[in-house]
Amino acid sequence: MPNQKIKEKLALLPKQPGCYQMKNSQGEIIYVGKAKNLFNRVHSYFSGSHDAKTQRLVADIADFEYIVVSSEIESLLLEINLIKKFDPRYNIMLKDDKSYPYIKLTSEKYPRLLITRKVNKKSGKYFGPYPNVTAANETKRLLDHLYPLRKCRTLPNRVCLYYHIGQCLAPCAFDIPSDTYTKMADDITKFLNGGYQDVKKELTEKMVMEAQQLHFEKAKEYRDQIRSIETVMEKQKIIFTDLEDSDVFGFAYDKGWMCVQVFFMRQGKLIERDASMFPFYQEPEEDFLTFIGQFYAQQNHIQPKQVLIPDKVDRDLVEQMLESNVLQPQRGRKKDLVQMANKNATIAIQEKFALIERDEKRTVGAVEQLGQALDMPAPHRIETFDNSNIQGADPVSAMVVFEDGRAKKSDYRKYRVKTVEGPDDYATMKEVVRRRYGRLLKENNVLPDLILIDGGKGQLAAAIDVLENEFGLYIPVCGLAKDEKHRTAQLVAGNPPMVVPLARNSQAFYLLQRIQDEVHRFAITFHRQVHAKEMLHSELDDIPGIGKQRKQALIRHFGSIKKIRAADIEALRQAGLPIKVAESLRNYWDTPQ
Repeated sequence: MPNQKIKEKLALLPKQPGCYQMKNSQGEIIYVGKAKNLFNRVHSYFSGSHDAKTQRLVADIADFEYIVVSSEIESLLLEINLIKKFDPRYNIMLKDDKSYPYIKLTSEKYPRLLITRKVNKKSGKYFGPYPNVTAANETKRLLDHLYPLRKCRTLPNRVCLYYHIGQCLAPCAFDIPSDTYTKMADDITKFLNGGYQDVKKELTEKMVMEAQQLHFEKAKEYRDQIRSIETVMEKQKIIFTDLEDSDVFGFAYDKGWMCVQVFFMRQGKLIERDASMFPFYQEPEEDFLTFIGQFYAQQNHIQPKQVLIPDKVDRDLVEQMLESNVLQPQRGRKKDLVQMANKNATIAIQEKFALIERDEKRTVGAVEQLGQALDMPAPHRIETFDNSNIQGADPVSAMVVFEDGRAKKSDYRKYRVKTVEGPDDYATMKEVVRRRYGRLLKENNVLPDLILIDGGKGQLAAAIDVLENEFGLYIPVCGLAKDEKHRTAQLVAGNPPMVVPLARNSQAFYLLQRIQDEVHRFAITFHRQVHAKEMLHSELDDIPGIGKQRKQALIRHFGSIKKIRAADIEALRQAGLPIKVAESLRNYWDTPQ
């Protein structure tokens, strides 16, 4: 089952594409995945049945983060980058040491089109990278049909097959004007930079014409080429072709809080994101400028060649402060990146306040619900008691305090039961309630609005008896009854006690569960401490003159309490005891207890 933190974040996931990062309890990223719909995909890990390997992954998840993008293809490319960056152990099947595929138009006299994973900008123009090598190959194949550039690495002495199938002009055998290749290179550049719609339109017309003439194989070939264009030419904001290192800033603010998101672009890839949430006290644009200055000055971030920032920020001030090239892009993919940073900042700030709102519902809202169920004002302060013992041995009690639905641990109290012999829960409850509220009245301290007793009707009646008959206090008192599995089952109140109708899926019922679990935890922990201490107690602890060091020395010398009991005064002196202490110890053993 997911923890409470994960449950709350699951409910706030956006139904948008993006990448998610699963973390373990140490904060290590253990899995990176992509999703067309973040809400559905991340929820799927924590619902339904899974195979063994997925169960192991889910068992290790203590938290998660996510990055929202604009399309499924972006989530794929971002997933690749994050896996290469963090090397998560659960992504072992997705790891790939290869770099991204590009289409390269060489700068040779007779240029060629190549698929490559190495970039050297001096040797030609690069287009991409592409989501997969298959799509890049299909696009190159299409371009080879449209633009008959040379294919051979070195020029042969005669024409080859490519010339005969119309995919090469054969500069090896014919004198081809340089303008011809310049025109083809320009057309290819235009095509790969977005001007492919005209070619797509032309191919569509050819496909329809071939289909009308019942040339279905040819029509299918055109259809596949069109699909290849659509697959590869999808706009990519996650990957840039200029390979210029950049930091992309975006921010959002609400209710006195600001979130700043920074995307780190290195070698054309989004390799990491930094998110900061903090309160601000000036105009948001001014505090944003302050943040940028501190970001590079105090956090030791390496400043890239280029910084992208949103509109409404003084670009000149940022440029002077950073002494770097600062841009406020107005169009294109760089503008999209800034908008994506702003979008993630907005989502983060909305999530923060949504979590606060949910917290209010399960705390203050739950208290209000509880007050309504008990027909009383919302109980601001709730004090809860629980007893703990083992068949009457080492009886203790504990009290926890919740104010406005939140635990107030500074007011917790522990009680060692003094007057009760044997396993008597009712008498124990009377003693502890008497001690607690007798002291509050004596010291004139604030009384609670509601008292909860971890127990049924008997414990409830015992507490009411002390409060009303001994102190004249008429504070509402309720009992928290448990089922056979020791879980919160029902709330009882009144005299005689009646079950309070409270929906089990209500926030008030969940609050009672949290309170009962907390008081039980606190009581049982205290009881274990007391019991463990009593287990270490020996008869020597009750003898005057025998402290901790002398007790340890006697046990080391004799080996057991039995042998110490049998030792005479001389033997006790040889063990290191002074004569008077030895005599006192011997008299203690000899005197009937």
